[in-house]
Amino acid sequence: MKPNYYVHETAVIDNGCDIGKDTKIWHFSHIMTDCNIGKHCNIGQNVVISPQVIIGDNVKIQNNVSVYTGVTCEDDVFLGPSCVFTNVVNPRSGVNRRGQYSKTNVGKGATIGANATIVCGHDIGAYAFIGAGAVVTKNIKPYALVVGNPAKQIGWMSEYGHRLEFDKEGIAICPESNEIYKLDNQQVFKTQPVKKEF
Repeated sequence: MKPNYYVHETAVIDNGCDIGKDTKIWHFSHIMTDCNIGKHCNIGQNVVISPQVIIGDNVKIQNNVSVYTGVTCEDDVFLGPSCVFTNVVNPRSGVNRRGQYSKTNVGKGATIGANATIVCGHDIGAYAFIGAGAVVTKNIKPYALVVGNPAKQIGWMSEYGHRLEFDKEGIAICPESNEIYKLDNQQVFKTQPVKKEF
């Protein structure tokens, strides 16, 4: 039976994978056994998805990304070109650490920029934005904007990817969606859209 997803002829799909409808897998990528990939994903060139990785729906993985065992990406995640995950804190070639993989969860709607590195065991909150080249060494809050090495938070981002500027009452409005965000005790929450008057 013909699959309901697209695989380029140079890609390798191992047995035991679960791949969702309308997902596209491009040149020279390798999808390893027992991984789960959702619907409407786009997996770029030279991507490796390791065994038991879970990828949600509508996830975009750009070229040259390796998603290692222990990583979970929720729906609508964006993984930029050549970003890096690790899954062992203290790797040694001469020491077998299989079965000791640390887990990393990337929350819904989060963006990880090009060439960023996510050190294993640290979760990325929903809609967080990891700048290009950042090195993440701790958990990242939802909606946080982080950059640098080691990554430091410099602000907050809306779900549409715009930097949020909070007023004295801790209120910010996304300039694209008009959704309202509240900053309270160093946590950001989306409240409601602005009603436009006609």
